[in-house]
Amino acid sequence: MNLFSLPQLQLAAAALSVARQQRKPCARISDTFGVDTLTGAYAVQEINTNLALAQGRRLTGRKVGLTSAAVQQQLGVDQPDFGMLFADMEIVDGGHIQSSQLIQPKAEGEIAFVLGCDLPHLDTTLAELLRAVDYVVPALEIVDSAIENWNITLADTVADNASSALYVLGKQPTRLSALDLRLEGMLLEKNGAIASIGVGAACLGNPVDACLWLARTMAQMGRPLQAGDVLLSGALGPMTPVVAGDRLHLRLTRLGEVSCHFV
Repeated sequence: MNLFSLPQLQLAAAALSVARQQRKPCARISDTFGVDTLTGAYAVQEINTNLALAQGRRLTGRKVGLTSAAVQQQLGVDQPDFGMLFADMEIVDGGHIQSSQLIQPKAEGEIAFVLGCDLPHLDTTLAELLRAVDYVVPALEIVDSAIENWNITLADTVADNASSALYVLGKQPTRLSALDLRLEGMLLEKNGAIASIGVGAACLGNPVDACLWLARTMAQMGRPLQAGDVLLSGALGPMTPVVAGDRLHLRLTRLGEVSCHFV
């Protein structure tokens, strides 16, 4: 289906919103409401983004998803997706996360970029992006699907804000100068045991490339990146499920550490 009525999109957006508010997953909106294209899915995401802004939530960044070649192949796509980050989604390094506020969470280890200036252009260059990045830090992204059993299509995850829920940033800012992020190793531990390992090259070949795609895409979508925005550039390794009681500790080779505890 390629044409959508506004009520159809609004019903899909409401179903996702209620699922998150009530912590009860819903059926796939691609099936229930026929929202099965990227155009429709991003329209649903935009409805809930505008609702959040109207409720006083503050937009503080974006996330890039589907940066793994294997996952892209699985979903039959050739590009990443994006979601919005709000100020109330940030958890302090070492902080507690209330598991009851989530539905079926999983965690990913990532590199976060923080911008020092705006990136308004559709044709943002690599040089402009590198100049705009103030610093990078290690990050944990807590992803969470409002769709039952994570049984998602591409349209479902995009409509559901790219399955983003929370994020935790490390406190050791590092300049990009002389860093080759392709070679940045990642070790994610859960309760002291290895849960996921990865490397920067697993993220679109280089996390910088993921951020360049995001900068150009957000300008095209009419929500250009701004100074101070946090960019979660994508997973460096496989996701790991988390439940109450779990402790996560992420280590990156040169960028430092970050942790959180689910209670």
